[in-house]
Amino acid sequence: MRMPRLALSFVAMVAIAIASALPAAAQQKPVKIRAGWITAPASMVPLLFLKPGLAKHHGKSYVFEPIYFSSSTLQITAISTGDLDIAGFGYTSFPLAIQNAGLTDLRIIADEIQDGAPGYYSTPYFVRRDSGINDIAAMKGKIATTNGLGSGVDIVMRTALRRAGLEANRDYTIIEAPFPTHKAILKEKKADLVVGVLPFSYDKELNEFGKPLFTTQSSLGQIALSFWAARKEFIDKNRAALVDLMEDYATILRWFYDPANNKEAVALTAGFLKRPPAAFDGWAFTKRDFHRDPDGKPDLKVVQESIDKVKELGFIKQTVDVPKFADLSLIEEAAKRRR
Repeated sequence: MRMPRLALSFVAMVAIAIASALPAAAQQKPVKIRAGWITAPASMVPLLFLKPGLAKHHGKSYVFEPIYFSSSTLQITAISTGDLDIAGFGYTSFPLAIQNAGLTDLRIIADEIQDGAPGYYSTPYFVRRDSGINDIAAMKGKIATTNGLGSGVDIVMRTALRRAGLEANRDYTIIEAPFPTHKAILKEKKADLVVGVLPFSYDKELNEFGKPLFTTQSSLGQIALSFWAARKEFIDKNRAALVDLMEDYATILRWFYDPANNKEAVALTAGFLKRPPAAFDGWAFTKRDFHRDPDGKPDLKVVQESIDKVKELGFIKQTVDVPKFADLSLIEEAAKRRR
């Protein structure tokens, strides 16, 4: 039996009214947000959504896709070509992206980690205990390993050696290798100095045959090692979804750093990295870890000071006026929701 035309029109009008009353997020597909990361758990990007139920917006207004890179400098190309939406830049790669790659529309939107913050973890740089290298000057004629030329840890290393009168390619050799290989490189004597980033610096075997020669704190002091940056066009187009992400980000950070959740947080991290939980016990998500702002809000003063240090040391030609390249409105709006 056919429905009268008038009734059909009424049904159609009701359907349109209901659809128009729905939030935009309910009518549209979730925004895909691709975020870069280098090493976990220093970067929590691949860990954020391991605990079900914490992120109330994930899968609704946005979906989050972590993408691995071996160094922050490689993310410059990816975000410039549109293959990455949020880059995990640091105090060295960020000015390079603006000045060398011309990405003047980049905006800092969230904090990730600070290295060498008072009372928190400071990255050590390891040499072999049997190497005879007892001070930085003894690195003359030796081989140093970095994850990528121009990366944050690379500049810390070069700065420490420069202050001892040593210049790269003149007084010592630099090789590049991914962080997970640094322990083996040092053990097999393929290099004399490696970076002890988390979680590798707490490796028992590494500390048995290796020893720290210097740290980030003793080299450069407190630095903004990593923060999230996105292009203005992406922010403007997807502002609502990004605010939702910022809200979820802060919720997740606070859960991971709650001592009551530490055992489960460690288990999730260990499971992702396929390592025993004992490798993270006693330091992960504590003050023996990197400093992270619990609301995910970047400290622009620390970012500015970090970039200024790079300019003073001659690694970049110009500094960057950081506040002009930051958009804290997303994280601030998300924080208001949580009050």
